[in-house]
Amino acid sequence: MSVPGRNFGAHCVVVGASGALGKAIVAGLVARKMHVVAVARSREPLEALVDRHGAGVVMPVVADFASDDAVDALRARLDRPVAMVVHAPGVPVAGGIRAAPTDALVEACNIKVGGFVRLVRAVEDRLRRHSRLVAIGGHYGFEPTAYAATAGVANAALANVVRQMSWAYGGEGITAHLVAPGPADTDRLHKVAAARASENGGSVADELDAMRGESAIGALTTPGQVAWAVAMLLDAEADAMAGAAIMLDAGRRRGLP
Repeated sequence: MSVPGRNFGAHCVVVGASGALGKAIVAGLVARKMHVVAVARSREPLEALVDRHGAGVVMPVVADFASDDAVDALRARLDRPVAMVVHAPGVPVAGGIRAAPTDALVEACNIKVGGFVRLVRAVEDRLRRHSRLVAIGGHYGFEPTAYAATAGVANAALANVVRQMSWAYGGEGITAHLVAPGPADTDRLHKVAAARASENGGSVADELDAMRGESAIGALTTPGQVAWAVAMLLDAEADAMAGAAIMLDAGRRRGLP
C-alpha cells in the first residue's frame, strides 16, 4: 500500500525496533517520510508499531539478529534499495566486571557486534551511494566503569567494527556511523542503576541522581535525542561524518579527543 507524500523509494531498517530507543528511532524516521522495516524478536510489539504508524509505513519482520538465520529472514522481505540500517538492540544487564558471567559478555558482543555485521550483510546487495550503516553504541564503550560490564565491552568492540565498516564500504559512497548516547533514561538504565545500587548498598533513586550528576548539564540522554541524531544522518551533508562516533553523552566525557 502506498501512502501519499512519503518517500517509499527506499527502506530504512531498524533492528531492535521494539525497545525504548528503537521505537523512538522508528518514529523519527517515519517523521522524515521514510518507509521503515521494523525488526524485533517478537511479533506483538511490532504489531503495536504498525498500529501506531500504519501498515503502509512500517513493515514488521520477526528475526533475531543474534543468529545467522536472521540474514536470510530479512533479505527475503526487502524489495527496494536500503537508505539506512540502524542496529539498536539492547544487551543483557549483568552487573559489574567483578560479577558479570563471562557468557553474558560473549552474548553482549554477539548481539551488538555480530548482529550489526549480520544486518549489513543482509542488506549489502541493496545498498547504494549515500546509504547509512548506523550502530547504536554507548558512553560506556568510551568511558569504562566497574558496574556496566556488558555495555562497556560490547560497545567498545562495536566502535571498532563501525570504523572497519567505514573503510570497507566507503569507496562505494556508503558511510558507517556510531551513535553513542550517554546513559539513556529507559527501563534498561533503571536495571543498571538497580545493579549498581545492589553493589553499593544504596537506592536506585540515588544511583540515578548520581548518573545525572556525571553529566556537565546534570541530565540523562532521552530516546528522542537519539532518534534526532539518527534521522539527521539521512541528510546528504552527513557524508562528512563517515566513520565518526556521534557522542550524545550530555557532557560526560572528560578525555580528549
